[in-house]
Amino acid sequence: MNKPSFNDSRILNYLKSGRILLLDGGMSNQLEAQGFNLNNELWSAKVLLSNPRAIVEAHLHYLEAGSQCVITTSYQASISGLIKTGLNETQAKDLILSSVTLAEQAVEEYMVSNPCAERPFVAASIGPYGASLADGSEYHGDYGVADAVLIKHHKKQIGLLAATNADIFACETIPSLQEALVLKQLLAEQKKPAWISFSCKDDRHLSDGTPIEDCVLEFNQCSNPVALGVNCTNPKYMVKLIERIKVTCPDKFIVVYPNSGEVFDATNKTWHGTASPNECGSASTKWQKAGANIVGGCCRMGPEHIVSIKQALK
Repeated sequence: MNKPSFNDSRILNYLKSGRILLLDGGMSNQLEAQGFNLNNELWSAKVLLSNPRAIVEAHLHYLEAGSQCVITTSYQASISGLIKTGLNETQAKDLILSSVTLAEQAVEEYMVSNPCAERPFVAASIGPYGASLADGSEYHGDYGVADAVLIKHHKKQIGLLAATNADIFACETIPSLQEALVLKQLLAEQKKPAWISFSCKDDRHLSDGTPIEDCVLEFNQCSNPVALGVNCTNPKYMVKLIERIKVTCPDKFIVVYPNSGEVFDATNKTWHGTASPNECGSASTKWQKAGANIVGGCCRMGPEHIVSIKQALK
């Protein structure tokens, strides 16, 4: 099998320049701030279906805050999950593809208002298998299914989004070694670069209990993904996790976008706790010092957090 070549990748050239790439924050909390109730199995994908303009506006909030890369709303929008809600397969695929189109539209509108700015990137979100189940299982990864089930699921998602103009795949919140190895197999066939970010339960283990070093070592000799990291994880664990990844895979870029440190109740779909944007900004300098190349926020991290990170990393 020929190894993929990313020599013409604008996002990879950006990272090779040594600059930090600033991501966006959580889409769901921004949509809630815009007045939407997301307490349903589709989460932010519900708005993708009902009010696509609101998705564009959410992306614009992050771009105006300083994000240089926006992540599409395809995390929860799986083909299988959308079919369960009553869409046919064609409608489901079109809706997922629209998540990229809407992100691109936000970028276009941002560039009209900011013609001297560097053009932001678009990352196509690939959520974990558990996200399609809408039962909170992406937070532990104990799906109880064979590899073949995961391969079938992710092959459809990746194959669909591979045909878009998104700059990179964002394989997010991956909770287990099993799912990571499935993605390793599928990404090896792709010409679009990718990152894989894991969800971790502490400063050394994935959510399924796998030591982070054991997991990322599996990717050390792979051309794709080009970056490894952590998201949707308490920010207090970031520095140690970055250091462990950096030592194990020194040639990979490192991506981190933690949640706010609040605790999510998967049963009631509610958050508990508080977090300060200023604390987030201060912490981001430590992530950069530890070796992070791509930085942003996940659940409960809003535009104000991105502003704080941007100011801190200057």
